[in-house]
Amino acid sequence: MHVSTKKWLFTKISSLILIPFMIWFIINFVSIYENDYQEVFLFFTEQPAKILFSVFIIVAFFFSALTISEVFEDYLNDQKIKNVANKLLYIFAIIMPLITITGIYNLS
Repeated sequence: MHVSTKKWLFTKISSLILIPFMIWFIINFVSIYENDYQEVFLFFTEQPAKILFSVFIIVAFFFSALTISEVFEDYLNDQKIKNVANKLLYIFAIIMPLITITGIYNLS
């Protein structure tokens, strides 16, 4: 299978996985939006929300890294700049979810 085909499949699969997580997050965000800090803190310290939000963040960053790398492929002509941009993007897509998940698990 060609690399482009794999990226296309991963993009489609991750977008399908992301849909129920987005619905879950939007429903919960609306319910805690006007609450005070303690209610938001309580939401993110409960076990199902921690796990679901962690998976949501991982899938969202994976999906965004795939789609942004496609933009790099389409609009950057210099191969060296494209490689550096993709490497930095993938590093960012690994580090940011790790920092977010670590912060959420250190709340409790």
